[in-house]
Amino acid sequence: MNITAAVSRGGDAPLAIETLALRAPTADEVLVRVVASGICHTDSTTREAFPPGLPIVLGHEGAGIVEAVGSRVTGVSVGDHVLMTYQSCGECAECSCDLPGYCAHWATLNAGRFGPDSPLRAGEEPVTGGFFGQSSFASHVLATTRNIVVIDPDVDLVSAAPFGCAVQTGAGAVTHVLAPDASSVLAIFGVGGVGMSAVMAARTIGVGTVVAVDLSPERLELASELGADVVIDGGDTDAAAQITALGNGGATHALDTTGAAPVIATAIDSLTARGVLALVGLGPSTLPVEVAKLIGRGKTIRGSIEGDVNPHTYLPQLVQWHRDGKLPIERLIRAYPLDRVNDAIADAASGAVVKPVITFS
Repeated sequence: MNITAAVSRGGDAPLAIETLALRAPTADEVLVRVVASGICHTDSTTREAFPPGLPIVLGHEGAGIVEAVGSRVTGVSVGDHVLMTYQSCGECAECSCDLPGYCAHWATLNAGRFGPDSPLRAGEEPVTGGFFGQSSFASHVLATTRNIVVIDPDVDLVSAAPFGCAVQTGAGAVTHVLAPDASSVLAIFGVGGVGMSAVMAARTIGVGTVVAVDLSPERLELASELGADVVIDGGDTDAAAQITALGNGGATHALDTTGAAPVIATAIDSLTARGVLALVGLGPSTLPVEVAKLIGRGKTIRGSIEGDVNPHTYLPQLVQWHRDGKLPIERLIRAYPLDRVNDAIADAASGAVVKPVITFS
C-alpha cells in the first residue's frame, strides 16, 4: 500500500514528505494507521548520526488505530486504539524478568530495518523503516504485539502518544528506578518532556520535596505549576549548594535527563550521603567522575532505559493517571500537522515547545 511519510535523507537536511510503499503485514505483524507521533530527542540524534544518503523514517512515539492483523496475532483486533513503544524479543532473560527495556536484542530490534529487510520503498529504493519497531513519522506502520499496547477508544491519542517513550522514561525513572518517598528530596535536572513527566510522577506518588533544575525560566515556571516545590536556574554556579541547603544534606535522589557532563557533575555534588543519581539522557560516551565523591559519601550512579518498566502494564497506569488529572501531559504538547514536521523539530531544538506531536488527518 502507499503511505505518506517524513523521510530523513541524512544529516540536518529537512525531512521530506514523500509517498512510500509499505508492504503487507506478515503473520506476526499489525498494521496501524498513525493518528499522532511524538517527537523525541532520540529522533533528532539518530537523524544527525545516520549515514548521509541512506534514507530513514524516524518516529517512535506513535499512537493510532489497528487496520489489519496477521494470521498469528492474538490479543489485538482491527479497530483497536493503540500506543506504540520500543520493540523487544520477549524471550531473553531480561524480557523474562519483566524488563524488556534491557532486551538482549535491543539494538537489532530498534535500530531499524535496512536494505532488502526494510518494509518501506521509495520506488525501487529501500527506505529504512521499523525504527523502534514502528517508524511512526508515517501515516501507517507495521508493529507487533510486543511493542503495541491496546487502550480504550476514548483516550486522546494526541495527548497519549508520548507515553510510549518520553513519559514512561521520566515517570518510570521516578516510580521504578529511584522510588523516592515522602521523606525524600528528588532533584530533576532538565525539565523537557522526560523531566516534566518525572515531576508529575513524583507529585503523584507523594515525594516529599521535588526540585526542578533547568536553564529556561518558562520551563521552570511550568514545572512549578506541575508539582515542583523548588525551581533552580541551572546556570547558577551554586545550583548544587542551593539543593544541599534545602535540608537533609542534599538530594536523596536525582535524575539527569540532559546527558550533559557539567550537569551530571552538579547532580553528583547535590546528592546527600548514599544518594542515588539515575541517568536517562544520552550524552558524551565517557564522563569525568571524581571517584572520591562517590566512595567518600556512598553515592550511587546508575543508568536507566525507558524507566525500567514493562510498557504493557505501565502505559495503562499512565493513561489512568491522565484520566485522574494527575498527569496533564497536554500542558506540554503542541500539535503540528505532518507537513510542518520540520517546524516541530526546530521548535523542540530551540526550546520553544516542550513536547511537539505530529498529527495525521
